[in-house]
Amino acid sequence: MEGDLNEVLTVVGPRLRALRQQRDMTLNDLSATTGISVSTLSRLESGQRRPNLELLLRIARAHQVPLDELVGAVETDDPRIHATPIIRDGMTILPLSRQSGGLQAYKQIISASRAHREPDLRVHEGYEWLYVLSGRLRLILGARDLVLLPGEAAEFDTRVPHWFDRAGPEPVEFLSLFGPQGERMHVRAHPTRPLKQ
Repeated sequence: MEGDLNEVLTVVGPRLRALRQQRDMTLNDLSATTGISVSTLSRLESGQRRPNLELLLRIARAHQVPLDELVGAVETDDPRIHATPIIRDGMTILPLSRQSGGLQAYKQIISASRAHREPDLRVHEGYEWLYVLSGRLRLILGARDLVLLPGEAAEFDTRVPHWFDRAGPEPVEFLSLFGPQGERMHVRAHPTRPLKQ
């Protein structure tokens, strides 16, 4: 029993780090949301501190995920994904995969009511693929400023400064795959400058 508990607790740190990074949050961001000090969060993620229920509940609430996602749910034979949507700043993120490590799939919706934001390019480890379902998605990737239309896809190394948001007044829905590595796919996207008539 003690061995099983220790085995579960050793995977919590990497899960916490992966979940925070997937949401583009810094330790400072998470600390401000949870009230847990940056040093405690850092020690939890590195495995130097053993998590307790109070800390895990606060982190799960901040990420709007069930507690079992942090500690690893017991596998069932039901293949369906019952994910809780994450709603933040006019954006809905629906996880489409179960595990917090490896390749992750999401459906993302940026609502028409989301306030206009100035680009704030970020970098982090990993690789990302985007596929637009509806609306127009503006993607800034390094020096490139693109608009992806429905049916278009893009892929990029997330160590390149990047940012995305809706490109017009209408909402945009897109699929996102994020992972540490993967096969490259072909990219087609239109520049933001208007086409000549």
